[in-house]
Amino acid sequence: MGSTSPLSPSSKPLTIYFGYGSNLWLHQMQLRCPTSTYLGLARLDGYKWIINDRGYANIVETKDEENEVGTAAEDDYSNCVFGMVYSLQERDEERLDKNEGVPYCYTKEDLECKFWPSHPKVKDGWVDVSQPAKRERKMLVYIDRQRVEVDRPKKEYILRMNMGIKDAVKMGVPKQYVEGVMRRFIPEMEGEVGENKGKGEGKGNRCSVEVLAMKQAGSFEDEKE
Repeated sequence: MGSTSPLSPSSKPLTIYFGYGSNLWLHQMQLRCPTSTYLGLARLDGYKWIINDRGYANIVETKDEENEVGTAAEDDYSNCVFGMVYSLQERDEERLDKNEGVPYCYTKEDLECKFWPSHPKVKDGWVDVSQPAKRERKMLVYIDRQRVEVDRPKKEYILRMNMGIKDAVKMGVPKQYVEGVMRRFIPEMEGEVGENKGKGEGKGNRCSVEVLAMKQAGSFEDEKE
């Protein structure tokens, strides 16, 4: 994975990106942003995770009078969003802007997140988010401030989200968060994307959805209804 020398006067500083949707899937991030680097986990307080009326993940700022922005309890997942953190070189950020449909589908904001950096020698980068965050810092977040109504996910997106959820839990995102928040919208599925290709009767529909999921993972195009 690539890096940029901090001593080079011509180099643009790396962007620190907070991914909370299908970019939880490490394989998808490598397809979309080949020189990105996974850095750890983060939590954004004062927001909730939904599937919006486009059929994709979004975060919505909460107006919970009992929890001011940034003060969500450690075990309260109704007022926070967990995500995986990546560093992006300039070209990767440009690729990600295209895949996220900036500025029409999402806009870009720098939001303050609690950050748990990973260590490559600890369970492949697993971190313990039950411990106090190592630091707080602003991160790039893609957000749709206009489409904030709850809806159902696209079929292919369910597959990609399941791959992302699997990686997120492996890296330390709490299972209780997944079950209590994400599984309200994303049904659990068995197996890996691609492993059922051509296997058995009745797999045709699943295979066709998987083909689309892999296509969207590499280079996203908004589906037409």
